[in-house]
Amino acid sequence: MKNIKIKITAILLCVFALPAFTSCDDQGYDDYDAGETPVQAMSGEWFIDITDDATGDLLVAHALHKTYNTGTGSDETMYINDQQNGWWLGGIVNINLDDLTFSVTDEENFQDPGTTFTITEGKIMRNAATSPTGATVDSIYFKATFSYDPESVLSFSGYRRTGFVEEE
Repeated sequence: MKNIKIKITAILLCVFALPAFTSCDDQGYDDYDAGETPVQAMSGEWFIDITDDATGDLLVAHALHKTYNTGTGSDETMYINDQQNGWWLGGIVNINLDDLTFSVTDEENFQDPGTTFTITEGKIMRNAATSPTGATVDSIYFKATFSYDPESVLSFSGYRRTGFVEEE
């Protein structure tokens, strides 16, 4: 009986100790570089409030938007997409990486087929906002008009998502 307990203990020790020696093996990955996308400086997830520019009325609060590369390797365009969380905005915008600005005119809106949108005054500002938990984060701002209501100008302003549960 004592021999069986010793053998079981030895087997369990081997089973639990083996992963400790093999799980962090970096061999073969020394030269691996995950790299960066050309628009990494402007890519991110943003919590954005949308207001009517004429009245100042808050139309949508805390809508998650995403900015990301187009997959073409271009450093002149990026996607902006609210995944139908805000004003149903999605398409490719022109960017300037030097001053972190973006704009587009009459872009096809893939979140609302058959419509287009125009973005002006688009800007990402480094460390210009404070998140609800007090973290210093990047800020985003732009104005947009949509083809179905070209006279209404909407202001989009927000901050970079931190991932803290308290801010979700």
